[in-house]
Amino acid sequence: MRDVVIKAEGVSKQYRIGGPTHNALRDAIAHSVKSLFTTVTTRTPQAPRTIWALKNVSFEVEHGELVGLIGRNGSGKSTLLKILSRISQPTVGTAAVRGRLGSLLQVGTGFHGELTGRENIYLNGAILGMRKTQIDRRFEEITAFAEVDLFLDTPVKHYSSGMYVRLAFAVAAHLEPDILLVDEVLAVGDAEFQQKCLKKMRQVAYDGRTVVFVSHNLSTIQALTNRTLLLDHGQLVAAGSTTEVIQQYLRKRQDASATVYEVEDTRRETANLSRTVSIVRLALDRPVNRLSQDEPLGILATVRGNNAVKPFGLMASIYGPAGLPVGTIFGPETHCIEHGEVATFRIVLPALRLAPGSYYCALGVIQRNSGGAHHDLDHVVDVLHFDISPARDAPNVRAWRRGWGPIRFDEPTVERLT
Repeated sequence: MRDVVIKAEGVSKQYRIGGPTHNALRDAIAHSVKSLFTTVTTRTPQAPRTIWALKNVSFEVEHGELVGLIGRNGSGKSTLLKILSRISQPTVGTAAVRGRLGSLLQVGTGFHGELTGRENIYLNGAILGMRKTQIDRRFEEITAFAEVDLFLDTPVKHYSSGMYVRLAFAVAAHLEPDILLVDEVLAVGDAEFQQKCLKKMRQVAYDGRTVVFVSHNLSTIQALTNRTLLLDHGQLVAAGSTTEVIQQYLRKRQDASATVYEVEDTRRETANLSRTVSIVRLALDRPVNRLSQDEPLGILATVRGNNAVKPFGLMASIYGPAGLPVGTIFGPETHCIEHGEVATFRIVLPALRLAPGSYYCALGVIQRNSGGAHHDLDHVVDVLHFDISPARDAPNVRAWRRGWGPIRFDEPTVERLT
């Protein structure tokens, strides 16, 4: 007997863009007073435009499943989670959720800013239907996980985004929800905390509870989930095993992609970036995206200085089938740029000797701090898709297929063109 805890049937969500707005009383009074002293020109109201963020989405999630949700920005992932969380209502269709629901959708959701961290823990527990004695039993576990003990009696409006997310996730995961919905808000946390959260989500699923997890990090989705849903322009285009759905997503991205990316139209990683330097354009240095195993990979990166920055470097990470990381290449940090200046660099990666298959890149502008650790000035992911085909004389191809893992590539060459 199947134990379905989430069931969406024909869920569609329409949003209106523009058109008349509903003004508060104070706005109406201000408008009346202003009209006494100015000539009001009557304008013909424009008909509002509408968009469908979701279109006829249907799926089921069973008790104890750990399900991934992927798709490009604007595909409807966050809208779907808001409907499942009952923050938003579908325009058409139904979304039934059975059980206590914990959700972490964006920084600021679920907490009252004027209340302290301690008060918000008890408030969220009460919303979930828990008794005070039940919350008391989990309280120390929550605060230890969140690592905000010193600030428990401080209003959360004074928390940093990282502190806020740590406490919000700890509350959502530890107050015994039957279903846990997590958007990619975890990207705000540091790498150590992200791994801690992923481990906790595995434990939640192991305990027989249900998790729906949204992420652009395909390797995380691959490692964490067994089943994945793929949204594209508001429609559910694939649902099945995580490996198969990710491969379908990558094939679709590759089929739709060219060798040139205007970065404003692609996915930019937004967490913890200074954006003092912005990547504005990326391209392969050849009009085709198929290379032989013994060919170098050339990338053209155009960056804009939002401030004067020196020195900085460029890095490229390569991901293989199913979004698994292959390796990262760091160029020398010897470049400078002035405020408002636009510069193009050619990064040439020596022959990669990768197994035949489909790959894509993430590109970053990096700078080292006084402690020697590097941080991202800008970072874009899921770009520059390319295929590797077997070299004509490839005697070691069997060895190259042995497995995935971090690979140390030869030092790249980086040349400034403009």
